Parts: sequence; structure tokens; C-alpha cells
Amino acid sequence: QLQIVQSEKMSALGNLVAGVAHEMNNPLGFIAATLKQAKPTIADLSEHIKLYRETFPDKSDEIQDHESEIDLDYSLEDLPKMMNAMVMACDRLKNISTSLRTFSRADRDYKVPFNLHEGIDSTILILKHRLKANEQRPAIEVITNYGNLPQIECFPGQLNQVFMNILANAIDALDESTHGRNFESIQAHPNSITITTSIVDKSVKISIADNGKGMSVETQQKIFDHLFTTKAVGKGTGLGLAIVRQIVEEKHGGQITVNSVLGEGTEFIISLPI
Repeated sequence: QLQIVQSEKMSALGNLVAGVAHEMNNPLGFIAATLKQAKPTIADLSEHIKLYRETFPDKSDEIQDHESEIDLDYSLEDLPKMMNAMVMACDRLKNISTSLRTFSRADRDYKVPFNLHEGIDSTILILKHRLKANEQRPAIEVITNYGNLPQIECFPGQLNQVFMNILANAIDALDESTHGRNFESIQAHPNSITITTSIVDKSVKISIADNGKGMSVETQQKIFDHLFTTKAVGKGTGLGLAIVRQIVEEKHGGQITVNSVLGEGTEFIISLPI
């Protein structure tokens, strides 16, 4: 039942996200193409105005008044910067659109080759709004130490869901650990999540570690149990890590373990056969 509900939810979410990413691409492509055309046009117009100013230094009062009114020098200097900023914004939106498509890849009924780093990066980008600084704490830093991994045969959509659940839990843990601490003390010991990937004994090893408040041994023993949650009522379902274990162990023949020290942080280690 749990598997059916989860696969339906992910299928609906995948369709929605892929649809949004696809719809974004049309207006985005139009804006990017227009900016590409507009940049040389604006450069030409700027050059033309400069030539006018050099060729006709004796300007009428009306032109001089209008020049100072619109601050022509500033506009000529600032317009190319504005264009560059818009091009950068388009590039950023393209990256988000690509990440959404990577994250929401619909799984087939057979495994396909997949670059795990792409999946992790797309998940980090989707969670970026939760990593940013807020009134309670500075930004959470994500450190990635990527090894040289081959593509592995897997169900990409399901593994992206594993990364999403573990990273979202790490952010929750870091948010909890900052309660009652002031901004300065958090800045002195910044919140961070470290993701390390490597190859160990013909398996891919992915470590996701936070420096939050950690878990007791009792909690660690129950963490993957169906319906077990340490979160407040209405916050956690107790399904996230149960589904994570199911995907890693049953669907991919891998292994997931947790190491945690109270007051120091928590590390999830995922091993997947190549």
C-alpha cells in the first residue's frame, strides 16, 4: 500500500514538475533570443549617440536640458549592465528548468544509466529556498566532495526522492538545532551539509552528513521504521525514511546506514551496486 501511494504521488508530482519546466522553456527561450538580438542593437545605438555628441558639441538648450533630465551618461553606462543582468537571470532560470526535468524523470519499469551527481545537484537546487538565510539563522552551506563516479543502472526518479528526503530531513535537523541560539553563535559555528561520493568495493558510496544536534542510539535504531517520527504532530509522517530504505535496499539492492553522535550531527551512508 505504502509503495502504491508513494509511486502515485511521485508520478503526479513528476508530471506536474515536468509540465511546469516544459511551459517555462517557451517564454524563456523567447526572452533569451530577444535579449541576444537586443544587446548588439543597444550597443549600436549607444555608439551612434556618442558620435552625435562628438560631431555636434554645440547642443541646443533643449537637448542639454533633456540630457541632464534623463541623466544620459548614466543611462549609456547602465543599460549594458542591465542587459547582462537579464541574460544571467535567463541562464539561472534555464538551470532551474533543467534541474526540475532531471529531478522529475519518470521511471520506466527497467533500470537506466544515470549520473548520480546530476540527481544530487538538481535536488539541492530545488531545496535552495530552504537553505537560504532567514530571521532565525544564516544560510546553510552545502559542501559537495564528488568522486569520479560512473553512471549507474537505477531508477533515477526514485533515487532523486531518496536524496530529497534525506536532505530535507538534514535541513529540518539544522533548523531544530538553531532554536534558542542567537545569530552570532550560529555564525561562529555555521550550519552545513556535506555530501561525499566515492567508489568502495564495486559499489557507489554516498554520504550525506549534517552538523545538527544528532540523534540518540534509541532513535537511530527506529529511524527507518514505518510511521516512526521525531517531528511534531502534523510535521512528519514517519514515511520518508521508511520509503528511502525501501528504494535503496529493495529496489536497488543497496544498503543505507546511519551514524549519529548527540550534539555533533548525523550522517546517512548509501551504498549502491554499480
